[in-house]
Amino acid sequence: MTASACPTGRPDTTAALDRAFAGERLTFDEGLQLLDHAPFLELGQAADAARERKHPDSVATYIVDRNINYTNVCVANCTFCAFYRKPGDPEGYVLPKEELLAKIRETVDLGGTGILLQGGHNPALPFSFYEEMLRGFKEAFPQIHVHGFSPPEITFFHKLYKMPLAEVIGRLKDAGLGSIPGGGAEILSDGVRSEMARGKATVKEWLEVMRTAHGLGLRTTATMMFGSIETTRDILIHLDHLRRLQDETGGFTAFIPWTFQPGESTPLQEATATGVDYLRVLALSRIYLDNFDNVQASWVTQGLKMGQVALHFGANDMGSIMIEENVVASAGCRNRTNEEELRRLIADAGFVPRKRRTLYEPAEAV
Repeated sequence: MTASACPTGRPDTTAALDRAFAGERLTFDEGLQLLDHAPFLELGQAADAARERKHPDSVATYIVDRNINYTNVCVANCTFCAFYRKPGDPEGYVLPKEELLAKIRETVDLGGTGILLQGGHNPALPFSFYEEMLRGFKEAFPQIHVHGFSPPEITFFHKLYKMPLAEVIGRLKDAGLGSIPGGGAEILSDGVRSEMARGKATVKEWLEVMRTAHGLGLRTTATMMFGSIETTRDILIHLDHLRRLQDETGGFTAFIPWTFQPGESTPLQEATATGVDYLRVLALSRIYLDNFDNVQASWVTQGLKMGQVALHFGANDMGSIMIEENVVASAGCRNRTNEEELRRLIADAGFVPRKRRTLYEPAEAV
């Protein structure tokens, strides 16, 4: 983020904050004004009030699931990624069926209800690989919800296999796909994407995948990775794209913002977001995305203590216990927890912990 959180000569944000506290929809300029200039604690209080309007029962949810990266081979060449390997790299892999099923078995045994399935843009795999993988999962574990294939992956399939988007998504859904994660969004601003994610889906393509998925009855999440080369205006552009599409389709279940984590092997090294910046963006997101029911705390990048604080800055969900996570960990960020600890952290923050499933329906209590 390039704008200071506490600039001198700060403009008066009272009117915009009053509208936020009243639950009125902010304009783009009001959102930008609050992100750049609102007093930190007042912005957090307004976000907490917005969270309470959506969730007056003081419940904070979480899920037990697992991130499975079925391949790390990728041709997108994103400057912020330490996880991918180019085709032909000896460290490239495609997980065999037996290993994939073993990971799901372990997830089920730990009380898991879903998997987050994502991979690189691997040009060597036929489309039948994905259909057979999904069918194999559902045959062996019909109770598991598959939340898989980010919009850049689906755009890659659409171009590589020369199939319409609706056909790609429809065939994956028929094979067992239950919903689509919002990964690969980074910042939905064309200028930023051209610098950091040139080989991935454009802003228009990312949004079109989500629009098409919603039209086919698949719910999705939305994400944002910030804290690198973007400006605060780029952040508002991203949020505005999401709010407009949610007005149109109502298909997003949750929004998850997190901060860029540079690693030793990431070409992009500029990491500008502090913990305060994270909480400001989180709070503004809860206020601005007034048509999103759920906002998730990113304790995986921020740490568990910051996850607790995030519950008072607009978040109502602590996400997954992360039985397995590879992409952020490859950049050197390795926060971990278990279900018992996560429930205790939620309770210690003053909230009632409640286990959920992928689409935010309740799961059985532990």
